[in-house]
Amino acid sequence: MAERQLKKRNACVIVLGDIGRSPRMQYHTQSLLEDNYNVDIIGYLETRPLDALTVAQPKCKIHELPAVPVTNLTPKLKLLFKAIWQTLSLLIALISIPRPNFLLVQNPPGIPTLVVCYLYCALTRTKLAIDWHNYTYTVLAMGMAGGEQSRLSRLTKRLERYFGSKAHTHFCVTKAMKEDLQRNWNIGPVTVLYDRAPTQFHPIELAQKHDLFMKLSKDYAQFMPQCYADLKQSGVLESTALTQKMANGSVLYKPQRQAVLVSSTSWTPDEDFGILLQALESYERIALEQPQLYPTLLCIITGKGPQKAHYEAQIAKLQWQKVSIVTPWLEPEDYPSILASADLGVCLHWSTSGLDLPMKVVDMFGSGLPVCAYNFKCLDELVKHGENGFVFSDHQELAEQLRIWFENFPNNPSIIETRSRFGRSLQEFQELRWRENWKQHAAPVLEAFL
Repeated sequence: MAERQLKKRNACVIVLGDIGRSPRMQYHTQSLLEDNYNVDIIGYLETRPLDALTVAQPKCKIHELPAVPVTNLTPKLKLLFKAIWQTLSLLIALISIPRPNFLLVQNPPGIPTLVVCYLYCALTRTKLAIDWHNYTYTVLAMGMAGGEQSRLSRLTKRLERYFGSKAHTHFCVTKAMKEDLQRNWNIGPVTVLYDRAPTQFHPIELAQKHDLFMKLSKDYAQFMPQCYADLKQSGVLESTALTQKMANGSVLYKPQRQAVLVSSTSWTPDEDFGILLQALESYERIALEQPQLYPTLLCIITGKGPQKAHYEAQIAKLQWQKVSIVTPWLEPEDYPSILASADLGVCLHWSTSGLDLPMKVVDMFGSGLPVCAYNFKCLDELVKHGENGFVFSDHQELAEQLRIWFENFPNNPSIIETRSRFGRSLQEFQELRWRENWKQHAAPVLEAFL
């Protein structure tokens, strides 16, 4: 009887995007596996998913969707072809798996995902749960003439609203989105499931930071020491641009070390990287004028996305002396460590709907990293200015925050006190992790479908 009941705990997680760059849906999957579900994941495999979903995990099966072929069609015909291709490939994938108790679907993208999943659930009597990260029509409108008033955007909104309302239950990422779904879309029931950092995001010791810097120095010269004179000193075994390891095993920061700024980005139009470049240019000027007050700044920009090559070309032309920029794509196990090794984080995300929150800030908070975040309507559900980070509205405000934070680095008593105050807030934030939050808010909803 117990074995038969176990076989009925089948879930299907659908990501009509890159699974490896969909952390929230991967965390859903990991939680389902830990709750003894058999999970089929349907999506694209452009980057490596979490090991917890792939390494010796017989209860999890990933179904890779075929990439949309490159065509020479007009933009509108390309969108139509893409929708047809994804509709057919998603249907084929759904038909090939054992019937699950429920589908858990990421939105956006909602077209054709919501349409296909609704039809599948209606025909197979499967429950449908939608996890709302944003709205498809607002993301689509961002790159279209006419914006949200364009014909395609308005059609997408109608389809998204109609088929979204057919789901049996809904999760969303903010209280503001829940209110909007209920009031303006007549959608319910809706459960707010805030993003929370899983346990791999946590503060780390200096020795672990040194090991990461040593690893990165093999590919990025910015992490190498300018010279190896310190290795001639008695007792120094290893050296990076920031740290040195002694013969007794202890690791020390170098005196007058550079500061580390980190920003995670998907290199998309909803993150204006130009704001950070302008702020860094301001920092370069003031650091050159007052080198005794401001350290050299190493800026690490992680992630993949469509605008990366464009901005890397701009970065390559820069002739800065006090600011250097590297743009690595980090392995999943290294990303939490780089956040925990930085001195300040920057988030450039702004929401197309004004109703979602940046998961990258959640990751930074989980790692104990204070953040400067671009301000928008519901950001205060996560970042509270002066309590756990700073918010900015333009490059001038960000430049001023960088100037204040790094003045007399790392020995500014005022900033040491501010960082200590932020640290207490971040420790409170870290007390509730993804797994516990999911068990409280998501597990009871999904259990009702069994």
